[in-house]
Amino acid sequence: MSSDTHLRQIIHIDMDAFFASVEQRDNPALQNRPVVVGGKPDSRGVVSTASYEARKMGIHSAMPLAEAYRRCPQAVFLPVNGKKYRQVSRQIRDIFLTYTPLVEPISLDEAFLDVTASTRLFGSAEEIAQTIKERIKNELDLIASVGVASNKFLAKLASDLEKPNGFVVVDLIHVQEFLDPLPIERIWGVGEKTAERLHRLNIRTLRELRQLDQEYLAHLFGTWGRQIYALARGIDDRPVESEREVKSIGRETTFDSDLTDRDVLKKILLELACDIGQNLRKEQLKGKTITLKVRYSDFRTISRSHTLNQATNLEDVIYQEACQLLQEVSLSQAIRLIGITLQNLVNQDKGQLALFDEPEKDREKLVKVIDSIKEKYGDKSITRARLLP
Repeated sequence: MSSDTHLRQIIHIDMDAFFASVEQRDNPALQNRPVVVGGKPDSRGVVSTASYEARKMGIHSAMPLAEAYRRCPQAVFLPVNGKKYRQVSRQIRDIFLTYTPLVEPISLDEAFLDVTASTRLFGSAEEIAQTIKERIKNELDLIASVGVASNKFLAKLASDLEKPNGFVVVDLIHVQEFLDPLPIERIWGVGEKTAERLHRLNIRTLRELRQLDQEYLAHLFGTWGRQIYALARGIDDRPVESEREVKSIGRETTFDSDLTDRDVLKKILLELACDIGQNLRKEQLKGKTITLKVRYSDFRTISRSHTLNQATNLEDVIYQEACQLLQEVSLSQAIRLIGITLQNLVNQDKGQLALFDEPEKDREKLVKVIDSIKEKYGDKSITRARLLP
């Protein structure tokens, strides 16, 4: 373990059953009831979040909603309210930023905090973590599980161990004692296939994994084998990255029933393009490469891409390109999912239009007005008719 890692004080905070907990908080009638966030039980979607009451019935994230209903028909099924969850997530992050600017969000409901330089002002990392946990409860009426350690890997493990409402501190001198009893599946990246290969070698715990030679692990798993060797010893030198580069922005949707109607698919593409365009502008980004993703009824997935001469965040451009890409896709088989992704992102100021490209500038002004109306009156306050390609 490097000397820098010895000095770090890292906190990992993970909100417990975040989406479902927000819904239970906002509607007292849902408290102590099984809640499933993801959509209607007869839809083709999957569970986004299940409350702990629902988890006791065997329901978990990514499970088909139909299966969740079969296991617990008395559960309350709710749609995903992304706007509300993002707002609450920002409130949580504001609490984090009170104690350190080094906050690395992993998703809406979890983040790493480096509080190494904050301990002089706010006390030990353990005290800071406890204060944050209490503020989330007192100010937002939500529960978080917390892990405190000398690096990101250990802090993440710690926050997972005693959920819900957990609080685990990994003392630097007891790292191996903490790790050794844990199953190998606790290591990042050890999925089902990797675990099966290790199980065939009678390796089931991190203590047993530590007995394997580094070169042997590298022979089995390549570069990842060396990483496993390090993680089994609690070594993780990755810093907390407070400003993570956004590499792509996309949206996709799974249909309630498979589709082959090209006009219906184009209507859905417009909705996705509008959502992506608005999101790009909010992040002050533009993208050059547009990718269309299609998944057929047999789960075969294909993609088609096109790179523009100039980056854009205008939904009509995104939509027109996506429709052109759709023309390249066979509809001889029904489609269950479609999506659009923008890649090769640049700051919108770097993608400024040519001096005399007035029509494009006018379109940018228009979408800014539309964005401000939606921000003030809601996403459904103004909509766009389909733009014929």
